[in-house]
Amino acid sequence: MLLARVVGTVVSTRKEPKIEGIKFLLLEKIDPKTVKGTGDYVVAMDGVGANFGEIVFYAAGSSSRMTAVTQNRPSDATITAIVDAIDVEGTYVYHKDRD
Repeated sequence: MLLARVVGTVVSTRKEPKIEGIKFLLLEKIDPKTVKGTGDYVVAMDGVGANFGEIVFYAAGSSSRMTAVTQNRPSDATITAIVDAIDVEGTYVYHKDRD
């Protein structure tokens, strides 16, 4: 699982029929100690209803096709969870309700 922040959406009006109706989000990978963006981006299918600004887990590669939304669909990245908190060495560096 990889950590990233939702920084945007990607819209495509013409696509493979197997991926019609799936929301695509632009993610920026984050440093878990600082929760700051690394400048490395990925487009992911949204499997959980994530929103702009939220920190998420995403699965990459063949694991990204193991969700109810992406099963048997062409996917290389899928959001699988919305993060509530990140604790690094006993200190919370992120808490969804406070940030």
